Amino acid sequence: QVQLVESGGGLVQTGGSLRLSCAASVLSFSNYDMAWFRQAPGKERESVAAINWSGSRPTYAGSVKGRFAISRDNAKNLVYLQMNNLKPEDTAVYYCASRLAIAALARPNDYDYWGQGTQVTVSS
Repeated sequence: QVQLVESGGGLVQTGGSLRLSCAASVLSFSNYDMAWFRQAPGKERESVAAINWSGSRPTYAGSVKGRFAISRDNAKNLVYLQMNNLKPEDTAVYYCASRLAIAALARPNDYDYWGQGTQVTVSS
């Protein structure tokens, strides 16, 4: 079982920055791929960024590429989402998610463990 706790959300103006953190309570954190998703009111949840177990392959949604950066610290069981040049359309609840890295090939779009989410609001 993996427990994930997000932090770092808040209210920021357009063009501002926030850094989200996700703390994972699990043995062998480096066995897990990690990802950030978001869900805006009235919209479906969407993938924002993902990073593989070693941190060597970050991937991004087109809408955040060049503005957001995902990273991880396997020694501290932490994953981060640095968000720069924020826009009102980035307003959403942001969720941290994880899956065992060995499951990635069979289920590339699925994540098994989820945090409770942290609210990010970008004012215009």
